[in-house]
Amino acid sequence: MRILVTGGAGYIGSHTCLTLLQNGHDVIVFDNLSNSSIVAIKRVEELTGKHITFYNGDMRDTKFLQELFEKETFDAVIHFAGLKAVGESVQKPLLYYDNNIIGSIKLFELMYKHNVKTLIFSSSATVYGIPKSVPITESMPKGELTNPYGRTKSMIEDILMDMQAAGEIENVIILRYFNPIGAHESGMIGEDPKGIPNNLLPYIAQVAVGKRDCLSVWGNDYNTVDGTGVRDYIHVMDLSIGHVMALEKFIESTGYRVYNLGTGKGTSVLEMIKAFEKASGRIIKYKICERRPGDIAINYADPLKAYAEFGFKTKYDIDKMCLDTWNWQKNNPNGYEE
Repeated sequence: MRILVTGGAGYIGSHTCLTLLQNGHDVIVFDNLSNSSIVAIKRVEELTGKHITFYNGDMRDTKFLQELFEKETFDAVIHFAGLKAVGESVQKPLLYYDNNIIGSIKLFELMYKHNVKTLIFSSSATVYGIPKSVPITESMPKGELTNPYGRTKSMIEDILMDMQAAGEIENVIILRYFNPIGAHESGMIGEDPKGIPNNLLPYIAQVAVGKRDCLSVWGNDYNTVDGTGVRDYIHVMDLSIGHVMALEKFIESTGYRVYNLGTGKGTSVLEMIKAFEKASGRIIKYKICERRPGDIAINYADPLKAYAEFGFKTKYDIDKMCLDTWNWQKNNPNGYEE
């Protein structure tokens, strides 16, 4: 199949492109490189020995997007493109609504016009808000969201639900990620956050490699195994495989489907630090700080629906996630910067 991957030069997008190519699909990437790197695309090509057709453009550029859909044909779209920093979204909400919502609508309009019937949307467990219980199942209602980033994910889900019901996009698959971490085991592609990392493991990795001095642990008085927050971490390669499995299972289907992609297991901050120390052989300096407003104690998925309906089950544990992250970080201390 010929698959358009928006945001395909980003962290999850690049790993999914690799898995798509390894499974015999043709990949066309559309990315504006605002928070990604063309080096990732080149390295995926090197790893697979296959070519990726790349278009550098912005989804909000209607003329550019129109020309892309007139020039290329697609069997499906996997939609990763979007701004994703929670803190920045609070400071610049209009930017996030413009980029993520308006950009997505323009993409969906072109899909409808050119009869591209299948879309996989990169969503997030953020849409559940503060869960009343764990594990989180797909049947739980979406919760109250505390930032514009999360609201854009929830809004796009709702837009797609309405479009699918109206027949404007026939086949919609919503994948709600929990906490993607790790890297390809080659160490050639991985997560390359711009500026100060927003997420735990990239920050730990940068402390290990000497790029950051110390990790701040936000709270150690939660009702958890060691008082620190517990989250469901999923290896990015497991995540990429989940996309391809869902695509291949449902490509000929019609409907609106929602799936959690997680391991169903929680890992605390201190457990993650210990696992990374084991993987890297480095001591991770950290300090305990007060809780952050809005943080919750425990959050992890019930992953059984994805397993039951398209056979998805994660393979990699926390030790492997940390080992692959360290392999990427030590080989690329400055990310994709040459």
